Amino acid sequence: MNLELQNKNALVCGSTQGIGKATAILLAEEGAKVTLIARNEEKLKSVLKELPNQNLGHNYLVADFSNPNKLKQVLETSKQQFHVLVNNTGGPAGGPVFDAHIDEFSKAFTMHLQCNHILAQYVVSFMKSEKYGRIINVISTSVKQPLDGLGVSNTIRGAVANWSKTLANELGQFGITVNNVLPGATNTERLNEILNNKAKKTGLDIETVTNNMKSAAPAKRFAKPEEIANTIVFLASAKASYINGINVPVDGGRTKSL
Repeated sequence: MNLELQNKNALVCGSTQGIGKATAILLAEEGAKVTLIARNEEKLKSVLKELPNQNLGHNYLVADFSNPNKLKQVLETSKQQFHVLVNNTGGPAGGPVFDAHIDEFSKAFTMHLQCNHILAQYVVSFMKSEKYGRIINVISTSVKQPLDGLGVSNTIRGAVANWSKTLANELGQFGITVNNVLPGATNTERLNEILNNKAKKTGLDIETVTNNMKSAAPAKRFAKPEEIANTIVFLASAKASYINGINVPVDGGRTKSL
């Protein structure tokens, strides 16, 4: 299937590792010019060298999503324009929601919803002029079924999902789609963090905790970052032109609801 991503510019957030990196690589393979964005410049330089089709002129931007005003400045200074935006930011620290400090909600809201909004506002004018836009938010299956021990994440991801649906309703008339990808347990640094925290709290060894989490999905394994990236890149493509305002779980069947 030709995804028709040639001559498209894509901005991929959190692209130095995990799902973001896998997405950037696959978009480049499909012929898109990719701009990486994350806070660690050395890692950005390293990933940039790994992208296929180097002749397309891939590049990167350095921004820390804890500082929305700085992100806005970086975008405006770059003067780059994008057909595709992949919002992808590492999740908040785990723990019961009742025990969460109020600052944890503020920090997560800033990094996820506020920065997503700044990015969307930046890219939409160009997308309208091109009559082509794809905004894909990588969030969590918790928007369908809250996950134990991820109280702040469950709360903020729900806010992002509803922001996304509202945006989809407003922008669909301009050829712009807005969709959410909901990864299940995916073999990333973030998952290793969750597994280690769970092992400490339960007193179980890491192997037992890992096997328990794998068994929660009918697939009985963790996803590879590339498997999530496949869905993101399809939604970014011309072939997904009539898919708008939906949550797409990519979780091996773990989520109990449809």
